[in-house]
Amino acid sequence: MRTIALVTQKGGSGKSTIASSLAVAAHEAGERVFLIDMDPQASLSRWYKVRKDASIGCEAMTPGRLPAAISALEKAGVTLVIIDTPGTESPVASAAMKAADLCVIPARPNAFDLWASESTRKMVRELRKEYVFLLNQCPPVQQSARVEEGAKALEAMGGVVTPFISARVDFQEAARHGYGVTELNPWGAASEEIQKLWGSIKRRLAKVAPGKARRAA
Repeated sequence: MRTIALVTQKGGSGKSTIASSLAVAAHEAGERVFLIDMDPQASLSRWYKVRKDASIGCEAMTPGRLPAAISALEKAGVTLVIIDTPGTESPVASAAMKAADLCVIPARPNAFDLWASESTRKMVRELRKEYVFLLNQCPPVQQSARVEEGAKALEAMGGVVTPFISARVDFQEAARHGYGVTELNPWGAASEEIQKLWGSIKRRLAKVAPGKARRAA
């Protein structure tokens, strides 16, 4: 089993939106997926209630319950756990990082998110965890210079996973109806981005020794 944590010390970076659509894309690719909602805003839990589909599990969880829950999920045959976290530095975020095989740090291409990403990267490195940055909510093509600047800044901090995720209506519509973008519009640009993103993350996970996160914790 592999565990991903979406972490950042900046709110509004789109962690819950990415987590829900990524979970659906991974499930469609054959993974047995479980979502853990550790964000007090409970966005994933609300999405799950609207979804009304048990093919992907979801549960809100406290840091104290996390290690035992991950162990139980592995025994139950789950192959992928995705953890959503609050946009603050907290014991919750730290617990998620410790449990993860790979920490994904979403950031919008603006100065405030990039500064917050550096702080998050410092925490992740102190815990000796594997991590990648994800450039999210990117503006239209005509503003691609700003995206490129953001990508260069994140690359200098340790690497960016591709593709970059654009700001598209499909993401918000899918979340509102309890879908992933690959369900809402299977042939749309957002769907293609998320499918490619899952492929990139899966390749990153393949480079991490199985169970390394749980042994380190």
